[in-house]
Amino acid sequence: MPDNKNVFKENSKKNFDKHAESYNQSSDGRFVSKMYDKVIESLNGFEGGILLEAGCGTGNILSRLYKYKKFQLCGLDISDKMIQVARRDLPQDVLLKVGDAEFIPWPEDYFDIILCNASFHHYPNPEKVLLEMKRVLKPAGKLVIGDPTAPPLIRQVLNFMLHICNNGDYRIYSPEEMKKLLKTCGFKPFKFRKINYKSFVISASV
Repeated sequence: MPDNKNVFKENSKKNFDKHAESYNQSSDGRFVSKMYDKVIESLNGFEGGILLEAGCGTGNILSRLYKYKKFQLCGLDISDKMIQVARRDLPQDVLLKVGDAEFIPWPEDYFDIILCNASFHHYPNPEKVLLEMKRVLKPAGKLVIGDPTAPPLIRQVLNFMLHICNNGDYRIYSPEEMKKLLKTCGFKPFKFRKINYKSFVISASV
């Protein structure tokens, strides 16, 4: 019998498998797309390196980054159906893997940058994910997280509802909660940007 946290992961995978083909045109897909530019802007100053997008979905950010020809690109997602869509639309030299962000299938000290856009709120074991990201980042590597948020009272209601909706969302974080999580796991948050009242992007280094 899986524990409750594993159920969240299973529900997330089922939900994204079901909607993979229509995701980009869905309300969720349109909401996430509004975050792309700010997340990509957070990479300013990096002239290259190996980049992982954790929770890459259908590969929209990877597709945009590919045009810059700056990075060796990799993507990871728990949904094999989302990876199938990404694989269909991305160049063959973008390495894509199906997997769990708690068990990133790359060696330690491998990536220069990890992006995680609109995915972190799905992770039922956030500390474990952050420690795993730290493991595969090179010394002085950079982590960029973009995620939805909400004002305190709305966030409290949403977090209650998430646990009965069975869609795989686990927790909506405030920026302060995200900063605390990062520091607890050994990251140094150094830049925060509010995208709008519904989302933010935060950068941290190892």
